[in-house]
Amino acid sequence: MRKIVAGQFITLDGVVEIPEEWMGPYFTPELGQAIGAMMGAQDAMLLGRVTYQEFAAHWPNQTGDMADTMNGTPKYVVSGTLESADWQNTTLIPAAGAFAEIAKLKEQPGTNIGMTGSGTLVSSLLREGLLDELHLFVFPLVTGSGKRLFGASATQLPLKLLDSATFGSGVVHLTYAKA
Repeated sequence: MRKIVAGQFITLDGVVEIPEEWMGPYFTPELGQAIGAMMGAQDAMLLGRVTYQEFAAHWPNQTGDMADTMNGTPKYVVSGTLESADWQNTTLIPAAGAFAEIAKLKEQPGTNIGMTGSGTLVSSLLREGLLDELHLFVFPLVTGSGKRLFGASATQLPLKLLDSATFGSGVVHLTYAKA
């Protein structure tokens, strides 16, 4: 069975929103290698609507190896509002039946299904038991405001630490699975 593996850039106060505004001074080749290793272990991407729209507006206009990877990889976008997903190799998954469709994707042959961004979807898949690994790249920064990965919830979500690493920039890479 395939695994769904999510990577999230997150601040010390839990903010995942607009990382391009705060990650710059901490993004090192070491961090790039960790991200590259995750991407190299996947053969599909699962995205929420917001991340999909940001990526679809950017990557088709780029060139190079990273653009080739992003554009050529099969993508699945979960949305309750999109009527079409026109970025090449993209399949739209209606939000209403998303959990069942994602469970079917995991049963198909292949390697990991990677997730980047898409915090709302990541959080819901983790709570639903469909997310296999959560890679948090914790940046040594407090933003004070912004969308957090885990909003208020009445239920606890125990996690199990699988691995950890600290980069020279102060970024900590924590890998979790549902306990």
